[in-house]
Amino acid sequence: MKVDDVNSTAFTEFFILGFPELNDYKLTFFSIILILYSMTICENLLIISLVSTSQRLQSPMYFFLGHLAFTDIVLITIVLPKFLEVIIREGSTIPYVECLAQFELYGGTVCTESYLLTAMSYDRYLAICKPLHYISMMNAKLRYGLTFSSWILSFTLVSVILSLLAELDFCGSNIINHLFCEFSPILELSCSDTSSVNVNMTVLSVPVILINFTCVMISYIYIFRTIFGISTTSGRQKTFFTCSSHLVAVSIYYVSMFVIYTLPNRGNLLTVNKFISLVFIVLYPLLNPIIYSLRNKEIQASVMKYLRVSG
Repeated sequence: MKVDDVNSTAFTEFFILGFPELNDYKLTFFSIILILYSMTICENLLIISLVSTSQRLQSPMYFFLGHLAFTDIVLITIVLPKFLEVIIREGSTIPYVECLAQFELYGGTVCTESYLLTAMSYDRYLAICKPLHYISMMNAKLRYGLTFSSWILSFTLVSVILSLLAELDFCGSNIINHLFCEFSPILELSCSDTSSVNVNMTVLSVPVILINFTCVMISYIYIFRTIFGISTTSGRQKTFFTCSSHLVAVSIYYVSMFVIYTLPNRGNLLTVNKFISLVFIVLYPLLNPIIYSLRNKEIQASVMKYLRVSG
Protein backbone atom coordinates (compact mmCIF):
# COMPACT_ATOMS: atom_id res chain seq x y z
CA MET A 1 0.00 0.00 0.00
CA LYS A 2 1.30 3.45 -0.90
CA VAL A 3 1.04 6.57 1.22
CA ASP A 4 -1.38 8.12 -1.25
CA ASP A 5 -3.84 5.26 -0.69
CA VAL A 6 -4.24 6.06 2.99
CA ASN A 7 -7.34 7.91 4.13
CA SER A 8 -5.85 10.74 6.18
CA THR A 9 -9.07 11.43 8.08
CA ALA A 10 -9.74 7.89 9.40
CA PHE A 11 -8.15 7.07 12.73
CA THR A 12 -9.14 3.48 13.10
CA GLU A 13 -5.60 2.88 11.84
CA PHE A 14 -2.27 4.60 11.31
CA PHE A 15 0.16 4.29 8.43
CA ILE A 16 3.81 3.58 9.33
CA LEU A 17 6.08 5.15 6.72
CA GLY A 18 9.45 3.57 7.54
CA PHE A 19 12.30 4.59 5.22
CA PRO A 20 10.71 5.66 1.89
CA GLU A 21 14.13 6.72 0.60
CA LEU A 22 15.19 3.05 0.69
CA ASN A 23 12.20 1.67 -1.25
CA ASP A 24 14.37 1.05 -4.32
CA TYR A 25 16.54 -1.25 -2.19
CA LYS A 26 13.75 -2.85 -0.18
CA LEU A 27 14.68 -6.48 -0.92
CA THR A 28 18.27 -5.93 0.19
CA PHE A 29 17.13 -3.94 3.22
CA PHE A 30 14.52 -6.58 4.08
CA SER A 31 17.08 -9.39 3.81
CA ILE A 32 19.60 -7.62 6.06
CA ILE A 33 17.03 -6.91 8.78
CA LEU A 34 15.63 -10.45 8.58
CA ILE A 35 19.12 -12.00 8.90
CA LEU A 36 20.00 -9.78 11.86
CA TYR A 37 16.65 -10.55 13.51
CA SER A 38 17.20 -14.29 13.10
CA MET A 39 20.75 -14.06 14.45
CA THR A 40 19.56 -12.09 17.47
CA ILE A 41 16.85 -14.60 18.32
CA CYS A 42 19.29 -17.52 18.00
CA GLU A 43 22.00 -15.83 20.09
CA ASN A 44 19.70 -14.88 22.94
CA LEU A 45 17.92 -18.24 22.95
CA LEU A 46 21.35 -19.85 23.25
CA ILE A 47 22.17 -17.64 26.26
CA ILE A 48 18.84 -18.53 27.91
CA SER A 49 19.41 -22.23 27.22
CA LEU A 50 22.96 -22.17 28.62
CA VAL A 51 21.98 -20.24 31.74
CA SER A 52 19.08 -22.63 32.35
CA THR A 53 21.02 -25.87 31.88
CA SER A 54 24.74 -25.34 32.50
CA GLN A 55 26.10 -25.93 36.00
CA ARG A 56 28.87 -23.42 35.25
CA LEU A 57 26.35 -20.61 34.85
CA GLN A 58 24.32 -20.79 38.05
CA SER A 59 25.65 -17.65 39.73
CA PRO A 60 23.44 -14.54 40.17
CA MET A 61 25.28 -12.73 37.36
CA TYR A 62 24.12 -15.30 34.81
CA PHE A 63 20.62 -15.30 36.26
CA PHE A 64 20.30 -11.62 35.33
CA LEU A 65 21.99 -12.24 31.98
CA GLY A 66 19.36 -14.86 31.13
CA HIS A 67 16.56 -12.41 31.90
CA LEU A 68 18.31 -9.70 29.89
CA ALA A 69 18.47 -12.10 26.93
CA PHE A 70 14.73 -12.79 27.26
CA THR A 71 14.04 -9.04 27.39
CA ASP A 72 16.11 -8.52 24.23
CA ILE A 73 14.05 -11.17 22.42
CA VAL A 74 10.83 -9.45 23.48
CA LEU A 75 12.16 -6.01 22.50
CA ILE A 76 13.20 -6.96 18.99
CA THR A 77 10.09 -9.08 18.34
CA ILE A 78 7.76 -6.22 19.26
CA VAL A 79 9.18 -4.05 16.47
CA LEU A 80 10.92 -6.00 13.70
CA PRO A 81 8.23 -8.37 12.33
CA LYS A 82 5.94 -5.39 11.67
CA PHE A 83 8.86 -3.33 10.38
CA LEU A 84 9.73 -6.08 7.90
CA GLU A 85 6.18 -5.72 6.58
CA VAL A 86 6.68 -1.95 6.39
CA ILE A 87 9.83 -2.48 4.31
CA ILE A 88 8.40 -4.97 1.84
CA ARG A 89 5.12 -3.06 1.35
CA GLU A 90 6.80 0.35 1.27
CA GLY A 91 4.78 1.36 4.32
CA SER A 92 2.03 -0.45 6.17
CA THR A 93 -1.14 0.28 8.09
CA ILE A 94 -1.52 -0.64 11.75
CA PRO A 95 -4.82 -0.56 13.68
CA TYR A 96 -5.14 2.19 16.30
CA VAL A 97 -5.38 -0.29 19.20
CA GLU A 98 -2.45 -2.36 17.91
CA CYS A 99 -0.37 0.81 17.57
CA LEU A 100 -0.99 1.76 21.21
CA ALA A 101 -0.24 -1.84 22.25
CA GLN A 102 3.07 -1.71 20.38
CA PHE A 103 3.92 1.54 22.16
CA GLU A 104 3.10 -0.03 25.53
CA LEU A 105 5.12 -3.20 24.91
CA TYR A 106 8.11 -1.39 23.44
CA GLY A 107 8.19 1.27 26.16
CA GLY A 108 7.73 -1.27 28.95
CA THR A 109 10.49 -3.51 27.61
CA VAL A 110 12.98 -0.66 27.12
CA CYS A 111 12.31 0.48 30.70
CA THR A 112 12.74 -3.09 31.95
CA GLU A 113 16.16 -3.19 30.26
CA SER A 114 17.12 -0.10 32.23
CA TYR A 115 16.09 -1.66 35.56
CA LEU A 116 17.77 -4.98 34.75
CA LEU A 117 21.03 -3.21 33.87
CA THR A 118 20.81 -1.40 37.21
CA ALA A 119 20.23 -4.70 39.03
CA MET A 120 23.25 -6.16 37.24
CA SER A 121 25.41 -3.20 38.30
CA TYR A 122 24.34 -3.80 41.91
CA ASP A 123 25.22 -7.46 41.47
CA ARG A 124 28.71 -6.50 40.26
CA TYR A 125 29.06 -4.06 43.15
CA LEU A 126 28.33 -6.80 45.69
CA ALA A 127 30.60 -9.31 43.92
CA ILE A 128 33.58 -6.94 43.80
CA CYS A 129 33.15 -4.72 46.85
CA LYS A 130 31.58 -7.23 49.27
CA PRO A 131 32.76 -10.65 48.03
CA LEU A 132 32.46 -12.38 51.42
CA HIS A 133 28.76 -11.47 51.67
CA TYR A 134 27.93 -11.74 47.97
CA ILE A 135 26.15 -15.10 47.95
CA SER A 136 24.16 -14.43 51.12
CA MET A 137 23.11 -10.92 50.04
CA MET A 138 22.37 -11.69 46.37
CA ASN A 139 20.11 -14.61 47.29
CA ALA A 140 17.28 -16.07 45.23
CA LYS A 141 14.65 -13.91 46.91
CA LEU A 142 16.48 -10.70 46.05
CA ARG A 143 17.24 -11.82 42.48
CA TYR A 144 13.63 -12.69 41.71
CA GLY A 145 12.41 -9.57 43.51
CA LEU A 146 14.65 -7.29 41.43
CA THR A 147 13.68 -9.02 38.19
CA PHE A 148 9.91 -9.10 38.66
CA SER A 149 9.79 -5.59 40.10
CA SER A 150 11.66 -4.39 36.98
CA TRP A 151 8.88 -5.70 34.74
CA ILE A 152 6.01 -4.59 36.97
CA LEU A 153 7.29 -1.07 37.63
CA SER A 154 8.24 -0.52 33.97
CA PHE A 155 4.86 -1.48 32.55
CA THR A 156 3.04 0.42 35.29
CA LEU A 157 4.87 3.63 34.40
CA VAL A 158 4.35 3.18 30.66
CA SER A 159 0.65 2.39 31.24
CA VAL A 160 0.22 5.87 32.73
CA ILE A 161 1.49 7.42 29.49
CA LEU A 162 -0.61 4.99 27.44
CA SER A 163 -3.79 6.07 29.26
CA LEU A 164 -3.01 9.71 28.44
CA LEU A 165 -2.31 8.92 24.77
CA ALA A 166 -5.59 7.01 24.52
CA GLU A 167 -7.50 10.14 25.55
CA LEU A 168 -6.02 12.31 22.78
CA ASP A 169 -7.92 13.29 19.65
CA PHE A 170 -6.23 12.78 16.28
CA CYS A 171 -6.92 14.75 13.14
CA GLY A 172 -5.29 15.56 9.83
CA SER A 173 -2.72 13.05 8.63
CA ASN A 174 -2.47 9.59 10.16
CA ILE A 175 1.01 8.91 8.76
CA ILE A 176 3.58 7.94 11.39
CA ASN A 177 6.90 9.02 9.91
CA HIS A 178 8.88 6.50 11.91
CA LEU A 179 9.70 2.78 12.10
CA PHE A 180 6.99 1.86 14.59
CA CYS A 181 4.51 3.41 17.06
CA GLU A 182 6.84 5.52 19.18
CA PHE A 183 5.81 8.25 21.62
CA SER A 184 6.85 11.41 19.74
CA PRO A 185 5.61 10.37 16.25
CA ILE A 186 2.21 9.46 17.71
CA LEU A 187 2.00 12.69 19.70
CA GLU A 188 2.74 14.80 16.62
CA LEU A 189 -0.45 13.54 14.96
CA SER A 190 -2.71 14.70 17.79
CA CYS A 191 -4.81 17.85 17.51
CA SER A 192 -5.36 17.90 21.31
CA ASP A 193 -3.33 19.84 23.85
CA THR A 194 -0.39 17.51 24.49
CA SER A 195 1.43 19.59 27.11
CA SER A 196 0.21 17.46 30.04
CA VAL A 197 1.29 14.29 28.24
CA ASN A 198 4.77 15.71 27.68
CA VAL A 199 5.03 16.82 31.31
CA ASN A 200 3.99 13.39 32.56
CA MET A 201 6.43 11.72 30.17
CA THR A 202 9.26 13.90 31.51
CA VAL A 203 8.33 13.26 35.15
CA LEU A 204 7.99 9.48 34.68
CA SER A 205 11.31 9.28 32.85
CA VAL A 206 13.07 10.29 36.09
CA PRO A 207 12.68 6.90 37.85
CA VAL A 208 13.48 5.07 34.63
CA ILE A 209 16.47 6.95 33.29
CA LEU A 210 17.84 9.41 35.84
CA ILE A 211 17.54 7.28 38.99
CA ASN A 212 18.75 4.11 37.27
CA PHE A 213 21.67 5.93 35.66
CA THR A 214 22.61 7.47 39.02
CA CYS A 215 22.49 4.07 40.72
CA VAL A 216 24.70 2.57 38.02
CA MET A 217 27.22 5.41 38.34
CA ILE A 218 27.34 5.12 42.14
CA SER A 219 27.88 1.35 41.85
CA TYR A 220 30.80 1.84 39.47
CA ILE A 221 32.36 4.55 41.58
CA TYR A 222 32.62 2.04 44.43
CA ILE A 223 33.68 -0.71 42.00
CA PHE A 224 36.52 1.36 40.51
CA ARG A 225 37.61 2.50 43.95
CA THR A 226 37.88 -1.15 44.99
CA ILE A 227 39.71 -2.11 41.78
CA PHE A 228 42.27 0.68 42.15
CA GLY A 229 42.87 -0.47 45.72
CA ILE A 230 44.04 -3.91 44.54
CA SER A 231 47.82 -4.10 44.88
CA THR A 232 48.69 -6.23 41.83
CA THR A 233 48.18 -5.33 38.16
CA SER A 234 46.95 -8.83 37.31
CA GLY A 235 44.45 -8.67 40.18
CA ARG A 236 43.11 -5.31 38.96
CA GLN A 237 42.77 -6.60 35.40
CA LYS A 238 41.04 -9.81 36.46
CA THR A 239 38.58 -7.92 38.65
CA PHE A 240 37.92 -5.30 35.96
CA PHE A 241 37.14 -8.00 33.39
CA THR A 242 34.31 -9.30 35.60
CA CYS A 243 32.39 -6.05 35.08
CA SER A 244 33.78 -4.75 31.76
CA SER A 245 31.10 -6.46 29.65
CA HIS A 246 28.30 -4.97 31.71
CA LEU A 247 29.93 -1.55 31.57
CA VAL A 248 30.06 -1.71 27.76
CA ALA A 249 26.39 -2.79 27.56
CA VAL A 250 25.31 -0.01 29.94
CA SER A 251 27.27 2.58 27.92
CA ILE A 252 25.66 1.51 24.64
CA TYR A 253 22.19 1.57 26.21
CA TYR A 254 22.39 5.03 27.78
CA VAL A 255 24.23 6.67 24.89
CA SER A 256 21.56 5.31 22.52
CA MET A 257 18.73 6.52 24.77
CA PHE A 258 20.31 9.95 25.10
CA VAL A 259 20.76 10.39 21.34
CA ILE A 260 17.32 9.01 20.39
CA TYR A 261 15.35 11.11 22.86
CA THR A 262 17.32 14.36 22.60
CA LEU A 263 17.78 14.44 18.82
CA PRO A 264 14.95 16.41 17.15
CA ASN A 265 12.30 14.14 15.68
CA ARG A 266 11.54 16.38 12.73
CA GLY A 267 13.16 18.23 9.84
CA ASN A 268 16.52 17.16 8.46
CA LEU A 269 17.37 15.18 11.58
CA LEU A 270 14.28 12.98 11.39
CA THR A 271 15.97 10.41 9.14
CA VAL A 272 19.00 10.39 11.43
CA ASN A 273 16.75 9.81 14.44
CA LYS A 274 14.97 6.93 12.68
CA PHE A 275 18.28 5.37 11.69
CA ILE A 276 19.67 5.56 15.24
CA SER A 277 16.43 4.04 16.57
CA LEU A 278 16.81 1.18 14.08
CA VAL A 279 20.44 0.65 15.05
CA PHE A 280 19.47 0.47 18.74
CA ILE A 281 16.57 -1.93 18.17
CA VAL A 282 18.51 -4.22 15.82
CA LEU A 283 22.10 -4.09 17.05
CA TYR A 284 21.74 -3.69 20.83
CA PRO A 285 19.98 -7.07 21.34
CA LEU A 286 22.35 -8.61 18.78
CA LEU A 287 25.51 -7.34 20.47
CA ASN A 288 24.55 -8.09 24.08
CA PRO A 289 25.24 -11.87 23.91
CA ILE A 290 28.50 -11.17 22.07
CA ILE A 291 29.60 -8.53 24.59
CA TYR A 292 28.92 -10.78 27.57
CA SER A 293 30.54 -13.82 25.94
CA LEU A 294 33.65 -12.24 24.47
CA ARG A 295 35.84 -12.40 27.60
CA ASN A 296 33.77 -14.85 29.61
CA LYS A 297 35.46 -18.25 29.84
CA GLU A 298 32.48 -19.85 31.60
CA ILE A 299 30.10 -18.96 28.78
CA GLN A 300 32.65 -19.95 26.13
CA ALA A 301 33.20 -23.33 27.82
CA SER A 302 29.42 -23.86 28.11
CA VAL A 303 28.96 -23.02 24.43
CA MET A 304 31.66 -25.49 23.40
CA LYS A 305 30.11 -28.21 25.57
CA TYR A 306 26.67 -27.42 24.11
CA LEU A 307 28.03 -27.65 20.55
CA ARG A 308 29.76 -30.97 21.28
CA VAL A 309 26.58 -32.44 22.71
CA SER A 310 24.50 -31.11 19.81
CA GLY A 311 27.03 -32.45 17.31
